[in-house]
Amino acid sequence: MDNVWLTSSLWIGLALLASLISIRIGISVALIEIIVGVFGGNLLGLTINPWVSYLAGVGSIVLTFLAGAEIDPEVVRKHFWPSMSIGLVGFFAPFFGVLAYAHYAAGWNWQQAEIAGLALSTTSVAVVYAVMLETGFNKTEMGKVILAACFVNDLGTVLGLGVLFANYNIWLVLFAVVTGLAMWLLPKFVPTIFRTLNGRVSEPETKLILLVLFFLGGLGNLAKSEAVLPAYLIGMVLAPFFLKDRVLAQRLRVTAFTLLTPFFFLKAGSLVKFGSVATGIGMIAVFLLVKMATKFVGIWPLTKRFEFGNREAMYTTLLMSTGLTFGSICALFGLNNGIINRDQYTALVTAVIGSAIVPTIIAQRWFEPKSPDRGERNENA
Repeated sequence: MDNVWLTSSLWIGLALLASLISIRIGISVALIEIIVGVFGGNLLGLTINPWVSYLAGVGSIVLTFLAGAEIDPEVVRKHFWPSMSIGLVGFFAPFFGVLAYAHYAAGWNWQQAEIAGLALSTTSVAVVYAVMLETGFNKTEMGKVILAACFVNDLGTVLGLGVLFANYNIWLVLFAVVTGLAMWLLPKFVPTIFRTLNGRVSEPETKLILLVLFFLGGLGNLAKSEAVLPAYLIGMVLAPFFLKDRVLAQRLRVTAFTLLTPFFFLKAGSLVKFGSVATGIGMIAVFLLVKMATKFVGIWPLTKRFEFGNREAMYTTLLMSTGLTFGSICALFGLNNGIINRDQYTALVTAVIGSAIVPTIIAQRWFEPKSPDRGERNENA
């Protein structure tokens, strides 16, 4: 379809459909957009034009920034050892488990296996945060540990993507130095700048954030790294400010989820091929099983070490086994850079989607604590 406006109407129409379905069945809109994108790509012939890819790229950067900006540093500090231990094991256990299966059993080369390990090492902040809010567990000690562990887990994935696939040259040094300076300077000056600019119709605060993210993303591209890495880190250091200024965070979130992130998730889904799913269903199932099994082996004993009850331990382990946003970003990075092919991408993204659905349903259906009070633990655990 060459008509840009008709093409736009098709993409936005699918995004609207995904929103309505999400509202109706109570599942994360990001997950539904991927599924709708799968059908759109296979049945409607969605056209991935350069402008679609650009909007999808901006969507992934802004979404990653918002994910980082949701992390409360006080929560991480208060629950440092439980969240750090669960988060690190939640990253390393599935990363090495999936990498070993992809390389030694499935015959993928090392770089392809690394993409597989990264894509399935994640924990879905979007899914877990939504579940915490809906159940009220975000106010409990257990819920705070889970959310903080999600941050540590996903930070490991983002850093792993940058370390494993960066091009080690002068551009990488410049990228690292400028990103470090931005992380140091922005928390010092952003509050003052935003107080001065607050309330303007032209939204200069949002434009300033986008300027920083685009510039660092551009340096990341020159360094052959991924633009989402600095976005997550900048979101993390600005989290205290955004947690206080919920109005600004909400405006940026509305912009992202209305126009940008639907293109990212719809595009991610449209690249999945029905034929590849049918022929690779066994591999998809094994990928999902390996991810959940390694998360269980690594995380469940730690929850017992930190004195979770049996039900809370299983609930925590299952929620930490979810994946969606960063898993999709890692798989799409591999496809866009020619590391994996469409069939491999389909297997990974389908397994990622499965990890967003299966553990969440099991956790909420059979292991959800009876009330938020049951999730609370000793402050010193």
